[in-house]
Amino acid sequence: MATFPTQADAVIIGQGGIVGASVAHHLIELGWSNLVGLDKSSIPSDIGSTAHASDFCFMTAHDKMSCYTTTYSQRFFEARGHYARIGGLEVARVGDDERMAELARKVASGKAFGTRARLVDPDEAAERFPLLDKTLIQGALWDPDAGLVVPRSQQVAGELIEEAKASGKLAAFADTPALAIDVRDGRVHGVETAKGYIATPVVIVTSGIWGPLPAALGGAALPLMPVEHPLLFFGPFDTFAGTGKEIGYPLLRDQGNSAYLRDTGDPATTEGGQLEWGYYETREPRLVRPSEILERHQARLSPSMRDLELDQVMHAFERAIELTPVLGELGWDEKHSFNGLLSVTNDGGSLLGESPETRGLWFCEAVWVKDGPGMGKVLADWLTTGHPALDPFGIDIARFYPVQKTPDYVYGRCQEIARKIYDPAVHPREPFESGRNLRRGPFWPREVELGGHFMEAAGWERAHGYAANDRLLERYGDRVPERPAEWDARHFWRVSNAEHLALSDDVGMINLSHFAIFDLRGPDAEALLEYLSVAKVGGDTPIGKGVYTHFLDQLGGIHSDLTIVRLAADAYRVICGGDTGHRDLVWLTRQAEARGLTRWHLEDRTDSLATLGVWGPNARRTLQALADDPEALSVERFPFATAREIRLGGLPVWAFRISYVGEQGWELYVPFSYGLALWDRLFALGVTPVGIETYANSRRLEKSLRLQNVDLLTEYNLYEAGLARPKVKAADFHGKAAYLEQRGRDRQPAYLCTLTLEDPRDARGQPRFPVGQAPILDPESGDVLVDALGRRSYITSFAFGPSVGKTIALGYLPTEAAREGDTLLMEYFGEHYPMRIAAVGYKPLYDPENRRPKS
Repeated sequence: MATFPTQADAVIIGQGGIVGASVAHHLIELGWSNLVGLDKSSIPSDIGSTAHASDFCFMTAHDKMSCYTTTYSQRFFEARGHYARIGGLEVARVGDDERMAELARKVASGKAFGTRARLVDPDEAAERFPLLDKTLIQGALWDPDAGLVVPRSQQVAGELIEEAKASGKLAAFADTPALAIDVRDGRVHGVETAKGYIATPVVIVTSGIWGPLPAALGGAALPLMPVEHPLLFFGPFDTFAGTGKEIGYPLLRDQGNSAYLRDTGDPATTEGGQLEWGYYETREPRLVRPSEILERHQARLSPSMRDLELDQVMHAFERAIELTPVLGELGWDEKHSFNGLLSVTNDGGSLLGESPETRGLWFCEAVWVKDGPGMGKVLADWLTTGHPALDPFGIDIARFYPVQKTPDYVYGRCQEIARKIYDPAVHPREPFESGRNLRRGPFWPREVELGGHFMEAAGWERAHGYAANDRLLERYGDRVPERPAEWDARHFWRVSNAEHLALSDDVGMINLSHFAIFDLRGPDAEALLEYLSVAKVGGDTPIGKGVYTHFLDQLGGIHSDLTIVRLAADAYRVICGGDTGHRDLVWLTRQAEARGLTRWHLEDRTDSLATLGVWGPNARRTLQALADDPEALSVERFPFATAREIRLGGLPVWAFRISYVGEQGWELYVPFSYGLALWDRLFALGVTPVGIETYANSRRLEKSLRLQNVDLLTEYNLYEAGLARPKVKAADFHGKAAYLEQRGRDRQPAYLCTLTLEDPRDARGQPRFPVGQAPILDPESGDVLVDALGRRSYITSFAFGPSVGKTIALGYLPTEAAREGDTLLMEYFGEHYPMRIAAVGYKPLYDPENRRPKS
């Protein structure tokens, strides 16, 4: 037996599953050589989800990261000889038009993100899967790359671990749980086990459904809950007897019934001769707190395999028999059917990255088998080089604010996510029902009185429009089109576009209290922000000057966009978007630590300083009517991008002259206690309350303004995004070497372009108003445009611009295709629409000075 180590470069807790094995494998590929793996069970695991997973892989998804990790995993399994590329079907039943439309949407997402799904008719579906009653379906999606990990992902995990051990670079210990994680001064120092203490600077948690428990040992909250997943087996099914196959038919998804079906191949194989039917509960999914999972000696089958109750599945099972009658003819194996446990999270995304609470504590959690090797690769790249291949914003554990990791919040959100695992069609703007009314700015009571149409972001309640403004449709209704397609109109309020136009004609106010606001002070504040920012924010930058800038990663990718205002010689205010604020805070503090900058202090003003944007052609006149010193707001005395204290009706206000809506005006910052008084004074002067829809979507796109984590990603640089500064500052900054290399190119591989939808009518003549993302196609070949770096073109942002009367979009196009005036195609729900390239790079479509669209 190997001597128990006393030191390691990293300790992996949860080594026995496919995720832990994949992390170790990829770390070793990148040069790590002193890893220790611990597991509370055997290795490979005999109690975790990997031990009983269905092991099937579909490539289809609506987000780029999932498509990347799944296709990577599929190739990884196949290269090792552990993948049956049998294909997969997702069916839409007769009468379920929403599901059929969702399949068309999935095909489009596949084109955007690099998968090969296509639609097939009932005859082809039944030919591929003869157990189907084809009269009950109207069509299906065919994924030719879908398949099964064979013989099991558990075996793949075992092989990866044995190879790592044989290399001498991993020492793995079964039946050795971590009893404590040694955290001192906010940093990991080691792991305590019953066999001894291991000194290490890095702990990686890959414990799956148990993940929150070791996370808590390290002082971190992991927003994850296990949920029961009924799995039933039927047989004997001997269609593939004598073939030696692990699976014979393609995988079948009946997501309108929240269920799937697969055969287990030749009866002579390990688990062969059966049909496996799985179901995800949509009404009352049964969550299990990690601390309540049974120990191995207490469980009938396994701690992650709980007893099944028939009432969980009967309604769905009866519908399954209709679609695949053979299920009703075969016997049900009651003894081996069970509830498998799988992980769900607050927002449905995986949980990767370094804990915001504890340095050196890393996670690779809430990962399905289909993504295991891919997520292992992402984590290993991130830990080793500082950046994975794709921007990890959607899986970064730092994306959550502390309030989003409290037990009640996590339970409610995870229950909602569990209901939607196989939901027929989750809308891109779908709001959550739980975890609401947690963060409300001081203006919220007035917004409620006005009939605010609230959505939520980062815990903040944000009104997208106000029912009290419906009267504006009498004036602007002819410029605000109806949206006859329910999908396009879902979670959208027509009054929002009327508010947009009212702001442009007069003056409006927008609640921006979701901003993340951090005040930095101290001798090292300037050095830190100057190093992180592409723009010059220190040096001779005047006090009161605001600078829009970016933080880059070391490869010159766009990590953050934000505004920094100099408050004093050694004080700055950092203003970030609500969605991005916590990641920006974590990035900022970690970069300070890496630079050895300690003489600075950060005060988080987010929950105490409210922001109200006041914009429009009459914004200055309106504020001057309220100001104690009206002339202080003149163009000469208050130039653009400056900030200072003023008084409005006696209220002390920190005013910042800047605009994200393209109209003149100010962001007004006041303590929460003054918020209602400020709102009431402005409202009394006739200022129209305007919802966040105008700010975040319609006017933003009319002005060609970009949004972080949507249009701005680490895969692209500032030159491609049209946001590079005319000069490169002399001071060093993070990512500068890459930025200079990008600047030296004759041309960039791609450019972010503004496009307009030229003909919005679908095949039925119905106008469409697209939401979400959509692939951009070459009009000649119909293929997705791909740049020289292999990046695929897709619409990143969509919104109807009422000032220009068109749907506007942003998307990166390969250089050779980025020609202003050319027409490309966009695919939306299976149909193609002409998109005109209105601008290459940054170029607003609307000129507020002339009150008209630009040609």
